[in-house]
Amino acid sequence: MSDGQNLVTEDVTVVEGDVATISCRVKNSDDSVIQLLNPNRQTIYFRDFRPLKDSRFQLVNFSNSELRVSLTNVSISDEGRYFCQLYTDPPQEIYTTITVLVPPRNLVIDIQKEIAVEGEEIELNCTAMASRPATTIRWFKGNKELTGKSEVEQWSDMYTVTSQLLLKVGREDDGVPVICLVDHPAVKDLQTQRYLEVMYKPQVRVSQNYPVQGLTREGEPLELTCAAFGKPQPTDMRWLRVDDEMPQHVVVSGSNLLISNLNKTDNGTYRCEASNAVGKSHADYMLFVYDSRAGEEGAIRSVDHAVVGGVVAVVVFAMLCLLIILGRYFARHKGTYFTHEAKGADDAADADTAIINAEGGQNNSEEKKEYFI
Repeated sequence: MSDGQNLVTEDVTVVEGDVATISCRVKNSDDSVIQLLNPNRQTIYFRDFRPLKDSRFQLVNFSNSELRVSLTNVSISDEGRYFCQLYTDPPQEIYTTITVLVPPRNLVIDIQKEIAVEGEEIELNCTAMASRPATTIRWFKGNKELTGKSEVEQWSDMYTVTSQLLLKVGREDDGVPVICLVDHPAVKDLQTQRYLEVMYKPQVRVSQNYPVQGLTREGEPLELTCAAFGKPQPTDMRWLRVDDEMPQHVVVSGSNLLISNLNKTDNGTYRCEASNAVGKSHADYMLFVYDSRAGEEGAIRSVDHAVVGGVVAVVVFAMLCLLIILGRYFARHKGTYFTHEAKGADDAADADTAIINAEGGQNNSEEKKEYFI
């Protein structure tokens, strides 16, 4: 924008194809003539008259203080300086600049390999064509933003931007979208995406169906199941015994392994292998067969220990009770002895009399004892 002595206007930024509005305003009007000129200094409007034949220019408002004109279906060729003139003495002139934004005409992701294998590094390229100004490209894998490397090419007044992303893929990336998003002042929420397709070798897991819990003991059955998941889905699955031959009485049915009557010769490591077009994986199960009474003997020992502990507790309690009863009994008889010994001594006038009385009491007690006998 340029300021004249008595004129006001503003620069205009518009997206290609939209409408631009140019306003020439007079701060202190004195009824002087206002006119608008294009970048080639051709008169668009003189007061409210349009000498220019371009019908895309339309009068929006005319008064002594303002000339406002709209330009529809703006193109890049319309970009430049437009002049507001006020016929005073001397004449006054200011200019406004129209800037035209062009959004990317196309947004495309090219992927180096449509189907990748886990562990590989793949290349993705996102191209935003023919924009103005140049586009900023951002990458996302799911919700996580990634960093790419961009190159800008200029063709005339237009820019083409290509961003390269190098991505090492794993099995967790299968089915995850990779998004190319555009930051540009002329457009919002412009993005495109591609879903990753990643192949990976099987994941194998062995589970024990029977016995559900507890020990694997002689004479009892054992049932194992092998589960394998991969992309593509595993087509070949087999059981084997590591470092030894598979016992003849072992029954293998698809993903299941069954031993109906365990014995100690079955001890060892049993392996389930699964493979697909990507590779082979396995899971191991270590079998140890216990004696048939291994669990029962432990239970019996536990019961015996509990019984012995209970008996000991009862005996200790009985002994404590007996000690308490005997203590009380002896304490009571000792009190009676002292009472008899002192009988008659309390009423004596002197020590000799007390002794005589005490002896007399003893004699009396002996006499009473003989009398009762």
